[in-house]
Amino acid sequence: MRYAYFPGCKIPHHLPEYGSSVEAVCAALGIELVKLEFNCCGWPVRHENELASIFSAVRNFAIAEEAGLHILTPCKCCFGNLKYAVSRLEEDRKLALLVGSLLARDGLAMPRSMHVSHLLTILDEQVGVEILQRHAATPLTGVKVACHYGCHALRPGNVTGFDDPLAPTLFERIIRALGAETVDWDLRLECCGHPLRGRDDVISDALMRKKLEGAASAGADVIATACTYCQLQFDKERDLLPVNAALRQAPPAVLVTQLIGTALGLDSGAVGMDKNNIPWHAPIL
Repeated sequence: MRYAYFPGCKIPHHLPEYGSSVEAVCAALGIELVKLEFNCCGWPVRHENELASIFSAVRNFAIAEEAGLHILTPCKCCFGNLKYAVSRLEEDRKLALLVGSLLARDGLAMPRSMHVSHLLTILDEQVGVEILQRHAATPLTGVKVACHYGCHALRPGNVTGFDDPLAPTLFERIIRALGAETVDWDLRLECCGHPLRGRDDVISDALMRKKLEGAASAGADVIATACTYCQLQFDKERDLLPVNAALRQAPPAVLVTQLIGTALGLDSGAVGMDKNNIPWHAPIL
């Protein structure tokens, strides 16, 4: 398995432990990640300038195609916007021609095909449950996990094609393959609230509180995330609350690749467990 690795803009600067844990886990599972000179996925300007957003996304596909690779990203936001760009080109011929002319200025050709997968899909469909179980040297037996899907990958379902947008099961299959239990959790598909940061922090905080309380009520030991925004919200932003805030006692957020790395027996430093602001320590069995 060989993919063009697309970490996006936020992981290298705001959540490097996600990047290091993705690379460590992929290396352990035989997934080769090729680093190319990608630009932004285009999401940050999608609602200000659609042409700029779609061009930015498609330019990445053109770079990947030149390398003969499909894109793999661990970021749900990047995944969602790259898929959105593909859908917009399919439905708007005029937009496609404009993007093609901009690519030509950069010496790039319109890609003949555009493929992007989120890391979870690769783990589920290409690696598979049996391989994960076989590599789980230290299974997460007894750990109760609340899987948090991240809304950018799920919706709109006809664009992303990630999983059933109303009843996904992909995330839970991966976590159970590691030996952990997954909990039923009503809010697992709802937005974490991070996209509202800086626009309406009151609502963003309320969404975060509701979700953390929901995970705690479900009996979870940890919340598993597979999205840059969700992890930033449940770990970094929560850590800004007062030291006596009750939400600090709610289940900590752990990146899916940190959980996988722990189950595979990788060094905790290699998967960045010491970088999480709200710590979680795997049980010693």
